Amino acid sequence: MLSSQKSELFKRRTSTFVMNTIQVYQELKQKVNFFYQKLKLFKYEKTKGRKLAISIVDTITLALYKQASGRVTKKSLWNDFKKILKCSYKTLVVNINKCSIHCLQILKCIFFSNRKNSHLVKHTDSTDIPVCLNKNAKYHKTMKLLSSWGHSGKGLFYGLKLHLTSDLERRILSISFASGNVGDRSQFMKLNKDLEGIFIADAGYTSEKLEKEFYLKNKRVLFSKPRKNMKKVITIFQKKLYDTRMIIELNFRNLKMLYNLLTSFPRSIDGYFANYIHSILAYALR
Repeated sequence: MLSSQKSELFKRRTSTFVMNTIQVYQELKQKVNFFYQKLKLFKYEKTKGRKLAISIVDTITLALYKQASGRVTKKSLWNDFKKILKCSYKTLVVNINKCSIHCLQILKCIFFSNRKNSHLVKHTDSTDIPVCLNKNAKYHKTMKLLSSWGHSGKGLFYGLKLHLTSDLERRILSISFASGNVGDRSQFMKLNKDLEGIFIADAGYTSEKLEKEFYLKNKRVLFSKPRKNMKKVITIFQKKLYDTRMIIELNFRNLKMLYNLLTSFPRSIDGYFANYIHSILAYALR
């Protein structure tokens, strides 16, 4: 009797999991199909010769589903969908990595829309993206040419940095990747040169030269948090603005914890950046 009850419970949970999987996949596919038509990505479909094993829409949807569903590896994704896809694991991996260029096109479109409707208050910050464990850094080869030792609030790491600007409503406006040892200030102008508003940043962006260079009268201004050793008085208004800076940390936390931004599994540079792009796009489409 107890065995049959467990079996029934297992079947119900399995059925619920399958239904949720289908629902999440279909919702993502609808969003991807919208951008597929809007950006005319169908022109990249092969019209001559052997057709693609997986369509562009399905490839992008699968890539985003992997990130949104917490799948750590592409292998687990393939195991879930192999009966439907009817292609090899290698074919799936190659197609997912290739479609990252189309995902960048979609991200660019989303960022453009976000900028048009962005809040006056904006935040810029960076977060560490380790490509491997610190103990494995000297043996790591795949991202060796792009990675370096950097330092974050959690200590030393080996890898890249994601630099990001978002507004008060957490809409992502621009992103850039740099090596782990690249200073935050060097990326600030690249991220925000076409944006306007009140920009809030932490002490890593404190620079009188940067503030003067970035300032445009009646258009934009940078408020960076003073360092502890600086004799600088801030107003109550500035203090309130600084207190909102933690909002951008929610973006970083969600990207890492819920959308698998961090990985050490890819075996190519394309695989690493495809994972980063798909993670950010899946988050932007949430």
